[in-house]
Amino acid sequence: MNDDERLSRILKAAGDTTRRKILTLLVQEGALRVTSLASHFEMSLNSVSKHIKVLEEAGLVTRRTLGREHFMAAELEPLKRTEAWFAELKSIWDLRLSALETMILSEDDQ
Repeated sequence: MNDDERLSRILKAAGDTTRRKILTLLVQEGALRVTSLASHFEMSLNSVSKHIKVLEEAGLVTRRTLGREHFMAAELEPLKRTEAWFAELKSIWDLRLSALETMILSEDDQ
């Protein structure tokens, strides 16, 4: 999988309100059992598990199994890809705004 595909997967996973809430809970609380996570939502355990699966596929959560218990933890390293992408966008906009400012100032001098 290339970097563009990884970025798309991360953005898709983080684009859903429920998945962002799951990530927020895991960051705030630390590793939680899947059943504990599900108790925070008014949906079935199966539905929460599907959201977790999307987060796992994006690399945003990791699963640790102890016996029959599945513990989920946030993995924020992949978010560095999105930070880098947003920083790149910001730098492009900064350059464009700077060029616009230069153009406006040169027109004012005429």
